[in-house]
Amino acid sequence: MRIAVLSSFYPLRGGISQFNASMLAGLGKWHDMRAFTFSRQYPGLLFPGKTQYVGPDDKAMPVDSVPVVDTANPFTWIKAARTIREWKPDLLIMKYWMSWFAPSLGWVERHVGCKSLTVLDNVIPHEPHWFDKPLTRYFLNGCDGFISMSGSVTEDLLSLKKDARYLQLFHPLYSHFGEKQPRTAACESLGLDPAKKTILFFGLIRQYKGLDILLEAFRELPEDYQLVIAGEPYGSFDPYQKIIDSLPGRDRVHVFTRYIPDSEVSPFFSAADVCVLPYRSATQSGISAISYHFDLPMIVTDVGGLKEAVGDSGTGIVASAPDPAIIRSEILRYFAGDSLREGFVEAIGREKERLGWERFCLELLSFAETL
Repeated sequence: MRIAVLSSFYPLRGGISQFNASMLAGLGKWHDMRAFTFSRQYPGLLFPGKTQYVGPDDKAMPVDSVPVVDTANPFTWIKAARTIREWKPDLLIMKYWMSWFAPSLGWVERHVGCKSLTVLDNVIPHEPHWFDKPLTRYFLNGCDGFISMSGSVTEDLLSLKKDARYLQLFHPLYSHFGEKQPRTAACESLGLDPAKKTILFFGLIRQYKGLDILLEAFRELPEDYQLVIAGEPYGSFDPYQKIIDSLPGRDRVHVFTRYIPDSEVSPFFSAADVCVLPYRSATQSGISAISYHFDLPMIVTDVGGLKEAVGDSGTGIVASAPDPAIIRSEILRYFAGDSLREGFVEAIGREKERLGWERFCLELLSFAETL
């Protein structure tokens, strides 16, 4: 089968591109694959980060992709559909995570002349706007089938397209971030005290991810705790810095407010004792896939698919609400003894055997054959 994948690919950076590169490689074991990507993913005015592209020191997986779609230029959509159609694919796979892509991808999927399948990260964005639902409906109605990776995404899909044909799978594990390092060496490389209990907040810093909640939870933790914040802010970091400056233990908050390239991920997860995701809302999280790779348990909030990923699998603690007092209580419980953490690490080992790319790709292919 000839499969075209239209989405973000190298040299575009970030979790979407990482996911697509792994999926492309997995499917390529059995089928003829071709990657198509964006000549312009976002106009500069709409992109809140510093750059959309990998840097020279980033070890992101290179992918030979064809740039065809400028999301802001409809004339390129016509050419993109023609270019993909001329390759004569049997299946078009896309990734969908926000309504900005609905017009361009929705037009292309209707004009490539083959069945289409979309892997859904989000259906309704974490920070919604009035136009999200109508644009997303337009996109969904042009697609033949869907892969969701959490129950909350499935619910959102069916709320907008009741007759959707879908398969709910899992978020596969990432394995391209290198090996876990000795904890002491990782702490020293980051300027951390290896004697302290280390909490990690990792990933893009956005309002819905609740970093302010974690900072307030940290306020009353004992002096033998330290917090590491690693990720690029989407928006101003000033509100968080104001909280940090007000903390009695502000010298124990270590801030790395920049995009963390693949080559630098390992020290952060190797130095940490626990990864905390104090999200206000969520679907699934790629951070959990990274945590599993490094055998690092998590404390997450009971939102979206986080409970499925962590609580149901026994790989961490699910806090009942995104509330500082509740998060703080669960952090203290996590560090109260070794047995809890050891049980989580054992569960992570079982999940790592289950959540592989080969299984994900085989189930996706079996579903695609039914469309």
